[in-house]
Amino acid sequence: MDKIWLRHYPPGVPHTIDPSAYRSLVALMDEGFSRHIRLSAFGFMGQRWQFADIDVASRAMAAYLQSLGLQPGDRVAVMLPNIPQYPVTVAAILRAGYVVVNVNPLYTPRELHHQLNDSGSKAIVILENFATTLQQVLKDTPVQHIVLATMGDMLGLIKGALVNHVVRKVKKLVPPFSLPQAVPFKTALKRGARLPFKQADPGPDDVAVLQYTGGTTGVSKGATLLHRNIIANLLQSEAWNGPMLKQIPPGEQTAIVCALPLYHIFGFTVCMMLGLRMGTLNILIPNPRDLPATLKELQKWRFHSFPAVNTLFNALAHHPDFDKVDWSNLRLSVGGGMAVQHATAKLWKDRTGCAVAEGYGLSETSPSVTCNPVQSTAFSGTIGLPLPSTEVTVLDEDGNELPLGTPGELAVRGPQVMAGYWNRPEETAKVMTADGFFRTGDIATIDERGYVKIVDRKKDMILVSGFNVYPNEIEDVVASLEGVLECAAVGMPDAQSGEAVRLVVVKADAALTEDQVRAHCAQHLTGYKRPKLIEFRTELPKTPIGKILRRALRDDPPRAAG
Repeated sequence: MDKIWLRHYPPGVPHTIDPSAYRSLVALMDEGFSRHIRLSAFGFMGQRWQFADIDVASRAMAAYLQSLGLQPGDRVAVMLPNIPQYPVTVAAILRAGYVVVNVNPLYTPRELHHQLNDSGSKAIVILENFATTLQQVLKDTPVQHIVLATMGDMLGLIKGALVNHVVRKVKKLVPPFSLPQAVPFKTALKRGARLPFKQADPGPDDVAVLQYTGGTTGVSKGATLLHRNIIANLLQSEAWNGPMLKQIPPGEQTAIVCALPLYHIFGFTVCMMLGLRMGTLNILIPNPRDLPATLKELQKWRFHSFPAVNTLFNALAHHPDFDKVDWSNLRLSVGGGMAVQHATAKLWKDRTGCAVAEGYGLSETSPSVTCNPVQSTAFSGTIGLPLPSTEVTVLDEDGNELPLGTPGELAVRGPQVMAGYWNRPEETAKVMTADGFFRTGDIATIDERGYVKIVDRKKDMILVSGFNVYPNEIEDVVASLEGVLECAAVGMPDAQSGEAVRLVVVKADAALTEDQVRAHCAQHLTGYKRPKLIEFRTELPKTPIGKILRRALRDDPPRAAG
């Protein structure tokens, strides 16, 4: 397809970026630490850490990790929320020559067990709040080394102790656990500070991150992201954001609200890694679902950029404390992870004066593919134009390119596209074309200006608050419950989360109850994957060969069992 979108690029945005600008993320971080040494890199609970602080701490942690005997390319899992220990740990893993395996801290034992085994992670850095999950699966994983963090580790002696007391005793957020072999985070830093450190020198084609994403088979797969993939995507984002960032007064440090989870590739690339390059202050929000705490934290800061998902924009804008925050310096609101709703975009613009620029991306593309021009004053309802050095097209079932305006599967080619799925060549072959395009599974149209609009999903994926939920995984879990004959999971519209999971169950045992199904799901599925609506029926719609017709269920409103 002719790159028609280039004719509609905003002034000042380059058509291409140079993904070879850095040899690796290690080189990029080194430059950032040196160039921005006296600037604040991260803010958390009202405190600041300079780039120099992250540099020193990550060197110490890297030296500690190297002392464990890990080999270059070994995988290290990170199970942390948005706290200062996260950037220290990630920088350490990369500088020591290892691979980051991002883990959702809310995973159940079943989900954590799969990811640790599939990635072959030999070490993990984990917050104590989630240690009980690790304890339940540890003996059946390759993990040999555990670094155990607490919320207060980097907050100083008095404040750190107070925060840990509140987390443990007042809010009771740390379930009992026993991991006697675990080394405390602060102990690892102290040991590492006295140990020799040999900085690794990975190349552009070395693996930097395994970013796990759901699969249509129900098995979560690791998107293999190389150093050059993530470098390309942060440079693409920087180029695209340029026109708006130029509006920040000269000499004023750019500050970004980091409410996106850093273990999610959107936050990892657009907040942390881009911030390390540009000298941006990342204001860390560990739990954006706690709206009062989030708004209270934002009252302490002056900020310019706020990437988020539709649900967070909407929830914040409706909160009674919203106007206690100074939004007057906000210049860039980027919506991603899920569709931004017109009503939310209008409300956000009315309340902040800053329009939401909707974008689109996937774990497999590091993540950003398209975005609306950041200086737009109105919401377009599209996912925007392809970023610099990015090509998009729409394909039919046979892989033929379709004309403008015709719905087809969106395919992407560019330097940000993953190397493939970790140890899954067959799965990789299913999504990559012979000429290097990644088939996204989303059905889209491209208009005459090059703007892309998502119209449907080829996969049966459910998108809950920006997180992919795959029906096969839910069905596999529910089907293992005694008393279930068969089941099907589909998405349904939800005002808060965009979509929610609707589960339809056919009983094998009439005594099976909804409470039993919910308890089973709570044990085996993290929160956003759990069904919001559970419905019992006597049968499910099927094809003549017996395949369950999820689309027929989606089109059929919930009803009482017949």
